[in-house]
Amino acid sequence: MSHASSMRGILAMVCGTGLITLSDAASKYLTEHYPVGQVICLRQIAALIVMLPYVCYVTGLGALRPVDRPGQLLRALLFVGSAVLTVTSLSLLPLSFVTIVLFSGPLFVALLSAPILGERVTPQQWIAIAAGFAGVLLIVRPAGTGFEWLLLLPVVAAFINGLRDAVTRRISRTDSSISVLVWSGVAVILAGFVTLPFGWKAVDWEGAVWFAAAGFFNGTAHFLAIEAFRLGNAALVAPFRYSGLLWAMLIGFLIWREVPDLWMLMGAGIVVCAGIYMLRQGSHA
Repeated sequence: MSHASSMRGILAMVCGTGLITLSDAASKYLTEHYPVGQVICLRQIAALIVMLPYVCYVTGLGALRPVDRPGQLLRALLFVGSAVLTVTSLSLLPLSFVTIVLFSGPLFVALLSAPILGERVTPQQWIAIAAGFAGVLLIVRPAGTGFEWLLLLPVVAAFINGLRDAVTRRISRTDSSISVLVWSGVAVILAGFVTLPFGWKAVDWEGAVWFAAAGFFNGTAHFLAIEAFRLGNAALVAPFRYSGLLWAMLIGFLIWREVPDLWMLMGAGIVVCAGIYMLRQGSHA
């Protein structure tokens, strides 16, 4: 790939990561006024609306046809669980904390790649996985005096994200990216509608703007992530996904005055280094 194409891929990844962080920030704000089920449902409807022009004018409706139906169903269920746990975590915990913990997802992908994908995990990758989880322990500090069980919510969300991504890698051999995104999105919408009898609130104009923004950021972020891997080598562009940590800390500070402590920063550094090391190892495999 050319240097210019690679640079566009890096830019797409940085912008996409920033937009997904903005989507999480908007979702966190929305949970202060609306139930979690309503947030994930209406946000996903807005995200699908963003994707529709791409489906109609670029890929065509035929690209939505699921090939691996059991795999798509499993991925959709995992996506629902991920959305519920992530938005619930955002409603209860600081944005920067949730984002940092969620970036341990690639560690779970590597851990699950052997049993799910039949891939070989090298001794060096096992060391990186162990180091990454040590970083997560530094962030959560289960033996600390300020530990609360709800701090484990984003850890469980990260595990489900890792399982979801491992399944995604498997079904991407037969199904298009847009098909995976759309059908998983439909599953989240249906799951959100199930919560309708349990206290949805009327959406005013301000709320509608926030829901539209969250969906736009979310849908555009996924599109940019796909474009990033199309434009640049995966080993080159993937590490720039960790720029989301900087976005989250900046947005968390500006809006909610969140200041990560030293333990969180140390743990985040270890998680990022472990993730990038594994990416480099995978690129040389």
